[in-house]
Amino acid sequence: MTPPVVLTVAGSDSGCGAGIQADLKTFAALGAYGTCAITAVTAQNTLGVDDVHPLPPEIVTAQVVSVTADFGVRAVKTGMLGSPKIADSIAGAAAAGLLPNLVVDPVLVATSGHRLGVVEAVTRLLPYALVATPNVAEAAEILGSPVGTVEEMARAAAQLAAAGPAYVVVTGGDLPGEPDAVDVLHGPHGTTVLRGARVPTRHTHGTGCSFSAAIAVRLARGDSVPEAVALAKRYVAAGLTAGRDWALGAGRGPLNHFVRVS
Repeated sequence: MTPPVVLTVAGSDSGCGAGIQADLKTFAALGAYGTCAITAVTAQNTLGVDDVHPLPPEIVTAQVVSVTADFGVRAVKTGMLGSPKIADSIAGAAAAGLLPNLVVDPVLVATSGHRLGVVEAVTRLLPYALVATPNVAEAAEILGSPVGTVEEMARAAAQLAAAGPAYVVVTGGDLPGEPDAVDVLHGPHGTTVLRGARVPTRHTHGTGCSFSAAIAVRLARGDSVPEAVALAKRYVAAGLTAGRDWALGAGRGPLNHFVRVS
């Protein structure tokens, strides 16, 4: 059978643990055909980001137009956008109906602390998102208020949903004081707290990218948003577990993307 086509609009990670490369691995692992539009080229490894070079907005737009003109794209996820101008170009494509089942992962700061995006870029895309997937730090930066407890995660998800997304998942896999990996999903039918076992490992690079990419694949396959989010959470946990003893790099290594989940 022909696999569903999913598009990722994000930055390239030279270490291949996050960004475009993690998205494409996730798409393949979950049975989708991945396509991409690269927003920026980064020089990075498991120790951090050394440099970032955003691409011209018109080149990003050209990639999106070229892919969507030929492939029957069923879902799209965005990651690192790089600049408000690139966000404007992607928002224009969304307004034109080119980005179905849009999942916005608001990548702002890498684990190393290197800034990869700006809040203005994220907020320009939120009105077009079906799902937004900020982690607690990203939610706090977008809203300008602290997000450090499950209750604050729930409030943040509702506030962000008011900006346009039908669903918001605030992820808190490393939330201090919580023994579990906690995510909070807010949608038209209310708020749900999702808990799972926390996996002890240093290999956590790319978890946010992989989570949102997995959601996009399941939306492309026809899942509801709650079903897609639940599968994505299981997928990331399985990837962390399968790669927790890897010896890749000296810093925060990648998860194992090629795991099976049901």
